[in-house]
Amino acid sequence: MISINDPELQQLQADANSQHSTFTKITKHALFDLPFRSFFLSAVLASILSLGIWSAYLNGEISFLSGSLSPAVWHIHEMLFAFGATIAVGFILTAVQTWTGQASIKGLPVIGLLVLWLLVRICLFINSSESVYLGVVLQAVWWLSVISVFAKLTFAAKNRRNYLFIPLLSVLMLLNLGILLFDLNGRADLSLHFARTAVLMFGLLMGIMGGRVIPFFTSAGTRTSKITTPVFLTPMLLVTSVAGISVFFIGQFYSLPFTPAALMIASGLLHIIRLTFWRTRLTVNTPLLWSLHLSYFCLGLGLILLGSSYLQTQLQFSDALHLLTIGAMALMIFAMMSRVSLGHTGRALQTHKAIPISFILVFAAALARVFLPLLEQYQLAWHLSAILWMVAGVIFLVIYSPILSTPRS
Repeated sequence: MISINDPELQQLQADANSQHSTFTKITKHALFDLPFRSFFLSAVLASILSLGIWSAYLNGEISFLSGSLSPAVWHIHEMLFAFGATIAVGFILTAVQTWTGQASIKGLPVIGLLVLWLLVRICLFINSSESVYLGVVLQAVWWLSVISVFAKLTFAAKNRRNYLFIPLLSVLMLLNLGILLFDLNGRADLSLHFARTAVLMFGLLMGIMGGRVIPFFTSAGTRTSKITTPVFLTPMLLVTSVAGISVFFIGQFYSLPFTPAALMIASGLLHIIRLTFWRTRLTVNTPLLWSLHLSYFCLGLGLILLGSSYLQTQLQFSDALHLLTIGAMALMIFAMMSRVSLGHTGRALQTHKAIPISFILVFAAALARVFLPLLEQYQLAWHLSAILWMVAGVIFLVIYSPILSTPRS
């Protein structure tokens, strides 16, 4: 038997204490204090890298995307889920603390979700059959963990108003997994259809969240009375939106006697009508407000353009869809991240002077991607919109990394 003298025992104990102290410091770091901090920064960085890789692929400079996932599906998946869904989840798992009065996750659980998210990115980047299947499993574990955390908090508080997020997140999870699995099994058509359905689901989510928070933020930010809208608008929007998504989704599998065009156009018009009650003209001097109003307008206009794409041939559905993905979804995300990052870190809602520039760049990226193809400038549309987005993302990271990685003010 080997004996260990007291100095050796003391050294082992000191090493163990040091490792425990380091681990504790990491889990207690401000970056992991609620999900929004690390999720926001990671997702924006992922979007910049993904667009850089996608642009290089379109230029023929790299060919790694010729693996198990088709290039278009990889691009759509990373922008929708590595970026969009990740930020939406970061916001929801942070806001649920306010909605329910229950403490949300922080520290080690946040790190665990972030590690899962990173492993999925690596698996899809490797893009071999084995790695992508592993990525699908890890993505499923990530979604189930997120939904479980949210459900536990809302059920504990009997917060019935927000129960609807559980089926919404569940549908997004199924669409996410379907996009990957269909493409892996040679059904890129179904994969793209699921991806487009996911965009419409994000539009529904934006309509619900935007309808709640934009009027509230506007009346508070402009110091005016509470904003009210006609009571019929919200249920009509919900019905036309869900019906439009359902017809669009089912139409891939069954020959229907009609298209979702009328429902999409109706939803878009209802969104714009709703916006007219929100005092947009009072927000022109407040970037955190006009950016939200502009993104909501893009949501309405994007749905109108999507519906119109069924009625003529000049504007393609895939091009019109980018007014939703960039103009509505990305702009609303950048605006909400900028606001939430200040509010949840105890700072005044005053943006850095560079942040409005990032909002304008994202909006310009949407315009370039949607309308340049009408002039047959396809390459310019792809690359210009990617560059504008990446610059906007870098601006956000430079301004908000110190804010999100330091303790609450």
